[in-house]
Amino acid sequence: AFSLFDKDGDGQITTKELGTVMRSLGQNPSESELQDMINEVDADNNGTIDFPEFLTMMARKMKDTDSEEEIREAFKVFDRDNNGFISAAELRHVMPFLY
Repeated sequence: AFSLFDKDGDGQITTKELGTVMRSLGQNPSESELQDMINEVDADNNGTIDFPEFLTMMARKMKDTDSEEEIREAFKVFDRDNNGFISAAELRHVMPFLY
């Protein structure tokens, strides 16, 4: 899922990359809203989101949402092959980054 956000593959998610994905999920955040989202989880204050910060952001997003549709959309990001399941391989893809 992180690689879907990190379009240029540099290991960091910028406001531009975050905005692109949010819009693909039917959201339309402003530049300041995107910056606020990054600032909330940007532990090292470098202005971008790395993978551990991304996990924090997703955990907060999932906790804050009441919308089943939003949960389904977030699930689709992790369900890389769109088969309706998060497979062991898809889970293994993120496991090395969890601690």
